[in-house]
Formats: sequence, C-alpha cells, structure tokens
Amino acid sequence: MRIALGIEYDGSRFLGWQTQPGGGSVQDALEQALEGIAGVAVKSTCAGRTDRGVHARGQVVHFDTEADRPDSAWVRGVNALLPDSVAVVWAKRVHGEFHARYSAFARTYRYVLLNRPVRPALAARHVGWFHSPLDLERMREASACFVGEHDFSAFRSSECQAKSPVRNVHELKIEKNGERIDFVLRANAFLHHMVRNIVGTLVYVGKGKHPAAWAREVLESRDRALAAPTFAPEGLYLETIEYDSRWELPSLENTSQSLRDYALG
Repeated sequence: MRIALGIEYDGSRFLGWQTQPGGGSVQDALEQALEGIAGVAVKSTCAGRTDRGVHARGQVVHFDTEADRPDSAWVRGVNALLPDSVAVVWAKRVHGEFHARYSAFARTYRYVLLNRPVRPALAARHVGWFHSPLDLERMREASACFVGEHDFSAFRSSECQAKSPVRNVHELKIEKNGERIDFVLRANAFLHHMVRNIVGTLVYVGKGKHPAAWAREVLESRDRALAAPTFAPEGLYLETIEYDSRWELPSLENTSQSLRDYALG
C-alpha cells in the first residue's frame, strides 16, 4: 500500500531533506522512524527537497509498505521515534498512482525577513535578517516582473538539476507586520535557490542599490552573475503543497497559520 504523510520540521537541526552518507538529514530521521513502525526498511519520496537550514510546515511525503498499520501508528508511533525537530502531522492511505512530487500542481514558499538594525537572537535560526531600512513599495513594484511563466536561469543555482529553467509563478506577495517582512511565492514548481535568489534581488532594490526596473533586466538576462547573492536559508519555509481534490489529502492551511502565529508571532 502507499501512504502519504504531511510533515513539519525545523531545518536548522538537519543537513537538508535528502539522505546523506553519514546521516543527519530529515529523510534519514524519517525513514529510520518509519522502519521502526513498519519492521522493514522504508524508502520515502518528498514533494520538494529543502536545503540545509530551510524549514517546512507542509512538506508531503509518500512511501510504499506491506506493513498494515492504522493511520495513527504512522503519526503517533512514528513521532515517538523522531527527534523533536520533526513531526508527522497527518497520515493517509492513498491510491498507488499518487506521487508526492509529480502529483503536486503548486507549491508555496514563505521567506520571513526581520528588517531592523540589530540582528536577532531568539529567532536567529528561523528568520532572515537585513539591517538597513527597506522600501516596501519599491520591492513590490520590482516583484511584479516575476509573476507569470518565465525562464528563471538568472535565479537558479549552479547545482540545480532541473531539466528546464522555465517556471510559472502564480503569485508573489510581500507582507509587512512591524519589523517583519514576508515574501510569499506560489508557483507550479521552483528551481534550486530560486526563492532565496529572488528575495536577495528584491532586497537589493529595497535598500536602494538598484531601481525596481533592474529586477526585470536581471530576469530577462538569464545570467545568474547579474542577480544578487543567494539570501540566507534560515528564513525560508516550505509552506504548502497543493494537490487535486481527488487525492482527498488533509488541508494544512489552518495548521500552517496557527504554527506561523505560534512560532514567529
């Protein structure tokens, strides 16, 4: 049978999602816990790999197993075997055609930036930080160029393994609440470092280093060397993965909102 899981994790405690030769990744921790419940080795597949230091509120995973266990065993049982920095939120048996990655039609990332002169302490591993004042309206003006289907070669890492640099960004919102600025990006899929590179470019515009029109120039150049440096991973969250309703997966919208309020204020 195929089981889908919704999981959340604190990326500051792991070496990224993908399994590592010496362990230390989210996948390593999860598969070890799943093996403890299934009684045999389990191989998992996630909706979107995250880098070291990047967090997830709504990661989705699937795995195949012959172990017939109640859904509660894949939640409470697995959680009892996981470190406290990762948790299974829900579990559901799904059709064998479901695939955590390929069945998804949209993904949302949120970058949380603390914009104040003094670096954070309590939230140091959970927010990005920029010390100089940022012009919100200039950043919003610049962000408009990213919406739609584009070649995002200027915003992908040199290690990106995607076959095509073309992605369709459905929405890019910039929200401000006091000293906190959130960059929320929803797209069909993302390239490696794409969100962090876009945020870095928007910060360059916001601090006055370049005009808003510069963002479009960088996008159209398809040249990674022209964009801003990759922004820090600490503020990045994989927020939600969206699937067709036929899979009948639980919604994480309310969970994500409550966790965001609890963890970040």
